Amino acid sequence: MQIELAYGKERLKVKVPDDVHTEVVEPRYVKGLPDPLLAVKEALDHPINHPSLSGSVREVQKAAIIFSDITRATPYHMILPPLLQALGHLPDDHITFFCANGTHRPATPEELITILGGEVTERFRIVQNNASDSSQQKFVGLTTSGNRILLNKEVLEYDLRILTGFIEPHFFAGFSGGGKALMPGMASLETVRNNHAIRNLDHPNTRWGHTSGNPLWEDVMEAAELAAPLFLLNITLNRDKEITGVFAGELREAHARGCAFAKKTAMAPLSEAFDIVITSNSGYPLDLNVYQSVKGMSAAERVVKEGGSIILVAECWDGIPDGSDYETILKSVDKVETLMEFILEHEAELQDTWQVYFQAMVQKKADVFLFSKLDPETVKSTHLEPVSKINGLILELVEKYGPDTRICVLPEGPHTIPYLI
Repeated sequence: MQIELAYGKERLKVKVPDDVHTEVVEPRYVKGLPDPLLAVKEALDHPINHPSLSGSVREVQKAAIIFSDITRATPYHMILPPLLQALGHLPDDHITFFCANGTHRPATPEELITILGGEVTERFRIVQNNASDSSQQKFVGLTTSGNRILLNKEVLEYDLRILTGFIEPHFFAGFSGGGKALMPGMASLETVRNNHAIRNLDHPNTRWGHTSGNPLWEDVMEAAELAAPLFLLNITLNRDKEITGVFAGELREAHARGCAFAKKTAMAPLSEAFDIVITSNSGYPLDLNVYQSVKGMSAAERVVKEGGSIILVAECWDGIPDGSDYETILKSVDKVETLMEFILEHEAELQDTWQVYFQAMVQKKADVFLFSKLDPETVKSTHLEPVSKINGLILELVEKYGPDTRICVLPEGPHTIPYLI
């Protein structure tokens, strides 16, 4: 059986033996909307539990548009024309674009053009969040959990904050989109660390597809609401990166409807675990580095047997990334078995433990192999096993697990979230 996996901007073909029990699990395909620009316009004109966007901002007011960085596949070329049309009564200098970097590196000028298009980058001012620069942050209040919410102080100066992005299952926030544009998108490192603390990651509801009762997600939404007034513009996408739904309006209700729509297409119940799970990281741009690719292995972990194997394909053109706290932590231990112990001991002085936490959880359960463009030594430095010949590895693992080997394939990676029933 030949299967194509999302890999970079292409599809990677792999071969699974015909005589092995194999289940291919993909999102339920939903056709793209026939006129996505019109759908966005109508959603802005008739939002959920909120006045129209054009009627929400007077000519003398200013609007902040918060957009996703290069790690997200939001199709802004389809979102921005109707969005800017709805704000057409505002002069250009009353609209600023804010890149929700969170704790990620800043977007390069080329990446900003890729995300927003050349016309927008030339026409409007763009501000990027720097989570590590306390002078850029302002305290806006405490959440129920006691998290001190510090957000980019410039984004707070605007009369309306428009949160954009797309909704898909997220491995610890439950779903992406919603308040994540502000926190962690425009938040300080201190705020993000408190939200992403191991005490929250350890909670049983801090998992794929869970929002209500998820302490991390609840904290995110409370943090965003401290920066009201807000307007949400979220979309859902199919595997071809086409818009399948538009959810605009009041933060909680619009996001809840988008999550319900995404859950129907992305969550896949399975009856039995597998010896081998072959997964992607959803291709470009999500598989840009090893850090982001933890999501793909986390999706696979949900249905792999104890002592099983996960084969992850991710291009990783952006490296680990080099110089990141994630890389520093991985290189601070000699073996993967001590990763969890290390971050538990040093959480107070580390900037980013959450991705390592989930990688350690996955690798406690299964072996993880990575097929990428990285050289083998770089892959080994992340405590993953490098793969050069993926078809050969599949045959080796089938021989290891024997004639009753069960294989699961997730061609779209974390765009499909399998779970056992």
